[in-house]
Amino acid sequence: MAARYIVFDIETVGSFSGPFNPLELEMTICCTYDSKTGAYDSFLKEDLPRLWKLFEHTDVLVGYNSDHFDIPILNKYYPGDLLKMRSLDIMKEVQNLLGRRLKLDSIAEATLGAKKIGSGSQAPQWWKEGKIDLLREYCTKDVELTKKVFEYALAHNALKYKDLSLVREVRLNTTSWLSEKAAPALTHTLGF
Repeated sequence: MAARYIVFDIETVGSFSGPFNPLELEMTICCTYDSKTGAYDSFLKEDLPRLWKLFEHTDVLVGYNSDHFDIPILNKYYPGDLLKMRSLDIMKEVQNLLGRRLKLDSIAEATLGAKKIGSGSQAPQWWKEGKIDLLREYCTKDVELTKKVFEYALAHNALKYKDLSLVREVRLNTTSWLSEKAAPALTHTLGF
């Protein structure tokens, strides 16, 4: 049986000045892709119990900069401990090999020929203006890009990125990304 994975991304509001502190940011929306159903979905704060049920029934959470950003922020709302769930942060995988962080846009453009439809700095303004549909579309498109980058990496054991005007490739070992033997194992902390 293939491992079930959830590709996810969140948007936030709050202060980005100073060192990163997830307690200073509030989640506005979380968008997901479910490999079991092939469906995309979105969750506002009032929908989080439904998101937790989805997370509790997956084998691995997949994101981009998710271990550093998305998971710590979502963990403020989760009644269990998301840090104990198995996750794959694509940016972290690339950073471990290159020694530097790359933006999703750099990877997506070089690997897929696709770009984000906006900037994360616009998302808080859309939220404040009540443009939830625009925020949802932006976040969902980031999930789609992350999913395609993830699937490309699985198929090719590599990703491409822009380095100034050059396109370079980083070789990845993806054999354990969806393996049932990879640690840490998912803990179903809520018992859904």
